Amino acid sequence: MGELAGLLVVDKPSGLTSHDVVARLRRLLGTRKIGHAGTLDPMATGVLVCGVGRGTKLLGHLALDSKAYTATIRLGASTTTDDADGEIVSTADPVGITDSSIAAGMAALTGDIQQVPSSVSAIKVAGQRAYARVRAGERVVLPARPVTVSAFTLSARRGPELGVTIECSSGTYVRALARDLGAALGVGGHLTALRRTRVGPFTLDRARTLEQLAVVPGLSLDLDEAVTTAFPRRDVPAELAVDLSHGRPIPAAGLVGTYGVFAPDGRVLALVTERGGLARAAVVLAPAGSS
Repeated sequence: MGELAGLLVVDKPSGLTSHDVVARLRRLLGTRKIGHAGTLDPMATGVLVCGVGRGTKLLGHLALDSKAYTATIRLGASTTTDDADGEIVSTADPVGITDSSIAAGMAALTGDIQQVPSSVSAIKVAGQRAYARVRAGERVVLPARPVTVSAFTLSARRGPELGVTIECSSGTYVRALARDLGAALGVGGHLTALRRTRVGPFTLDRARTLEQLAVVPGLSLDLDEAVTTAFPRRDVPAELAVDLSHGRPIPAAGLVGTYGVFAPDGRVLALVTERGGLARAAVVLAPAGSS
């Protein structure tokens, strides 16, 4: 296997942390140069974007501020963690809850809202993760923060179990949506399953399981495909490609934000940003010594 450079979209299994997935990938792909963008709780499954080789340089620049999930919410019980991993702290009979009241509760949690994150989140409180404080026996109540829930809809119902679909901004806690929906309905609620189906432009269509990777190791997108998928693209002539590959700025093209610049042969050279009429490399992606 030659040098691997690009992105690997993993369909993360339940029971593993995102760090666990990276450790598995390092063994499967035979390289330590692997990282991930964003995290998924151990109970969650689905899209986890990982960078491999020079693809790790992309991770801090990817626009992953929009996400989509399918989830299962159980009404009738609240837990310490707002999900099935926590201890039940209160119960109520949800038998009288109607679909219309569920829809109204979801509508109230849709749009630009102020959300109180789950107390077992990774948010730091005085330098320590909130979940660590909770595990140490502390009572933690985090301040509300603005998030955007573009869609929160009921897709199936079986008694107290609600199948839901969610589209939301980065920083939204689906566990907190389950908690707040249950509270609004007066019976409590918690998350029992969570699957991320999309993050930014990356979907389950390009995702590979660890079992599949064990049989056929490889990438979901090579470096050129990854940049084309995730960023605006600019193709430049040979002389500008040479300038950029040597660290020199090139004339601006009037593009806003970070974009990829490609040489005439289709190879990606760099991610660049524009300022003062010039485009300068924010990240050089061409292999060392290439021109």
